[in-house]
Amino acid sequence: MSRALQNQYQPDFVTPPGETLEETLEAIGMTQADLAKRMGRPVKTINEIIQGKAAITADTALQLERVLGVPASFWNNREYDYREARARIAEQERLSSYHEWLKRFPIAAMVRRCWIKGQTGTVQQLQELLNFFGVASPEQWMQLWQAPDVAYRRSAVFESQPAAVSAWLRKGELEAQQIQCAPYDAKRFTSLLGEIRGLTLTPPPDYLAELPRICARAGVAVVYVPNLPKAPVSGATRWLTPEKALLLVSFRHKSDDNFWFSFFHESGHILRHGKRAVFIEENEATSEAEQEADAFAQDMLIPPREHQVLLSLVPYSHAKIERFAEQIGIAPGIVVGRLQKFGQLPHSHCNDLKQAVDDSMLAPVECIGVA
Repeated sequence: MSRALQNQYQPDFVTPPGETLEETLEAIGMTQADLAKRMGRPVKTINEIIQGKAAITADTALQLERVLGVPASFWNNREYDYREARARIAEQERLSSYHEWLKRFPIAAMVRRCWIKGQTGTVQQLQELLNFFGVASPEQWMQLWQAPDVAYRRSAVFESQPAAVSAWLRKGELEAQQIQCAPYDAKRFTSLLGEIRGLTLTPPPDYLAELPRICARAGVAVVYVPNLPKAPVSGATRWLTPEKALLLVSFRHKSDDNFWFSFFHESGHILRHGKRAVFIEENEATSEAEQEADAFAQDMLIPPREHQVLLSLVPYSHAKIERFAEQIGIAPGIVVGRLQKFGQLPHSHCNDLKQAVDDSMLAPVECIGVA
């Protein structure tokens, strides 16, 4: 949307084009009856146009041009502007009743992250939010995100906090639309995961930049969207088209072991589960599909045979963990995370082997500010 359109003045009242017609007739000394006769229209029709009860059609505009010498484009534009302004005023009146609905969303956080513009009025902020979601009204948002048959509702966190989670998911969709991907190829994506696993040894800023480029070659759009308040999710997967998957990762736990587990977990969903399903990663794997995705991630990062070797290394030390990680070609923080997850290492131990990963490592975004 252009800046000129964003800043365009929207009046809270508008006069019908009939008033302009009436002023024109008075200026040239022509009566409504004279105009009606010259146009071949009933006087009642001319009177209804002047009162704003009837619209100026394209045919009427041409006739006014011939009789009054005022271009038809003027009358057409005047009528269009009037009808549009009336529709906007009616929409504002209708949206004013959705003040409580607006409160469900973390507006302040969305504005702070430059997802939407901050507006001073409730109705204007509602309009900004609807533009973000790409829906015409709150009713359409409810149909799209909260209808009983939508796939998102299978997630407990979405069911409990649909506003915040839907905003997080929508941001991921918008970002993914900007990523050019090859058509989805499962075999290629599977082979690329082996290459991607090696990225765990590189600095976080490097692999954050490289992951989307690699996955796009197999039809998977990787997007990073930090958590919103009341949206405690680590990742999500959905299909944007039959040929393009969205793999959405947050920085919920801000460490490389959690980041990589989430990435491979979502990859498992893409490779093993249907294209109509939507998966939102939460605290625990409560469904069979989530458990399968967990197992996929675990085996990709530390294959079963290597995991058995790891179990034999007790008692664990920094040196043992770093040596094991080097031997199997992954970051030592991932090994620490695995041991902690399965209760083989206290959560207070060896955390210095993990690397921090958060949104500060992404390219800065120019904020659109407050209107």
